[in-house]
Amino acid sequence: MKHAKIKIIQIIISAICVILSFILNIEYISWIAIILCGIPIFKECINGLIKEFDIKADLLVSIAIISSIIIGEVFAAGEIATIMAIGGFLEEYTVSKTQNRIKELVEITPQIATRITNKTEEKIPAEEIKTGDILKILPGEIIPTDGIIVNGESSIDQSTLTGESMPVDKSVNDEVYSGCVNLYGSFLMKTTKLSKDSSLQKLINLVESSSADNSKIVRQADKWATLIVVIAFTAAILTYLATFEIIRSVTILVVFCPCALVLATPTAIIAAIGNLTKFGILVKNGESIEELAHVSEVVFDKTGTLTKGKPEVVKIISDNPQEMMYLLASIESKSEHPLAKAIVKYYKNNDLAEVNNFKMHIGMGVTGEIKGDKIIAGNKKLMKKENIKIHNDKRIDEKIEIFIAKNHELLGKIYLSDTLRGNAKRTIEELKKLKVKTTLLTGDSEKPTTKIANKLKIRNVKFNCLPEDKIEYIKKEQTLGHKVSMIGDGLNDAPSLKKSDVGIAMGSIGSDISIEAAKITLLNDNIEDIPHLIKIAKKTVRTINISIGFALILNIIAMSLAILGFLNPIQGALIHNIGSVFVIIYSTTLIRYNISKKEYKKENLGITKSLNKTIPNIKLNTTGEKYD
Repeated sequence: MKHAKIKIIQIIISAICVILSFILNIEYISWIAIILCGIPIFKECINGLIKEFDIKADLLVSIAIISSIIIGEVFAAGEIATIMAIGGFLEEYTVSKTQNRIKELVEITPQIATRITNKTEEKIPAEEIKTGDILKILPGEIIPTDGIIVNGESSIDQSTLTGESMPVDKSVNDEVYSGCVNLYGSFLMKTTKLSKDSSLQKLINLVESSSADNSKIVRQADKWATLIVVIAFTAAILTYLATFEIIRSVTILVVFCPCALVLATPTAIIAAIGNLTKFGILVKNGESIEELAHVSEVVFDKTGTLTKGKPEVVKIISDNPQEMMYLLASIESKSEHPLAKAIVKYYKNNDLAEVNNFKMHIGMGVTGEIKGDKIIAGNKKLMKKENIKIHNDKRIDEKIEIFIAKNHELLGKIYLSDTLRGNAKRTIEELKKLKVKTTLLTGDSEKPTTKIANKLKIRNVKFNCLPEDKIEYIKKEQTLGHKVSMIGDGLNDAPSLKKSDVGIAMGSIGSDISIEAAKITLLNDNIEDIPHLIKIAKKTVRTINISIGFALILNIIAMSLAILGFLNPIQGALIHNIGSVFVIIYSTTLIRYNISKKEYKKENLGITKSLNKTIPNIKLNTTGEKYD
């Protein structure tokens, strides 16, 4: 900030001096502009030549300023230095603005937390939080680390991590994440991660690794810039030998500075990365943007990617579903099993009964007493062990079946299953519109894989895949010249994510290793972002190409006019900087490029209504799959 203020002051003083020099016709006043704005350019040029022998725009600018001074055009030299300084400041401002959008995430890291120990509250530094600590979160506070709510409920603003503007209601057993804001109620949470391992810190680490420096397009633009420097020198020397007019040669050096060309790529890529970060999409480097723009095939993992990756209640069979779900949720609330958590989450009612004599039966289910009645919940093995007769009705394929009995009398059963993401079908349809081939590779068996593929209309399907099978498939497609993007979430997907041209990881449920292996991370696990991500990548490459093309054409036209004597150094400096400003402004349009997010509520709303008719007074979660 301080550096920017100094630079603004220098530019203002230099601009005033150049204007006064022109109005009063006193050239020596322009020396102030040369000193304030020209010397930093000279330093940059010398550092580049000595340290890296880097031939870039500063070299041409320095020579143009020195040449103008030699031929007595001190005013022209001052104007060139001032205009170049303005262009450089605009570049820095644009880049810093996009980077600040990312850095805002880092600045929200909580420093203090309230820990509850033996019913006593104490303020502690966030870095001292340990796994298993009970923290108190008040309204308006930022959650310091990841955890699970153990008491209370609230609405949480998760836009920092997911990009979603709507708050999310949270209650007991729901997960909460660091960096999110507690909007209304207070609650107690049990920490599941250290502050340094939290979701926010993971986000910060990914942001810090984001860079536009290693893009192939950036390197290509640098080659163009070096070539242009050589062309400019050659044209200037030949023009002088042909006309013996040093002013024409100096003007050529001024107008042919490749500033706009060099600015085109980094400003566009950093603007695109900043845009995507707002929507919970993190890109590790600029090369990923370029690669994604040319992707011809997207490979999906199934579990946790196209499906939610967690079991959900999908069917209830009972003559009295209200009583059955009340008893089942009550007894399962004592269990830490994933299926038990899914049942309690589905019931979503804190008014649960007290359970006595609770017992887990490994691999079978649970038993306990509620108001003196024995409750049994589990699979066929547990029912058989407890001598409970079950109906010989047909089981639904690929779904987990849990029976519920009260005092050895069967009340009914429920089915749980990993459900398809509500936006998976639309995502596949959008990719097909973009003429991108979709493929499903999964370690799951044929039957459930085929069922999912048919629902989504994915034709290219491989099941029973080991990690090495997925890698082999990607290698084969790349050999055929296809650019392949892989989307996955689990540890077993990490090798494929690394091998693909652009690996995309599911951030919130994905393993740390898969996120590390991927080039892009979807923090909110919203696969619907993938088509929009590809669209932005394509727009970014188009923006870069248009900017480079514009810069080259402008340089060639201006050089031709300079050779013919229609431009002087002052006019040349103005035209050159118009090109730079155009490229910067055009690139920044990517910051506000709108990724439209569509809500798919109609289907889910219909599901909720039909369920509430069947099971009154139960607060139901909508699922991604219709009930049979």
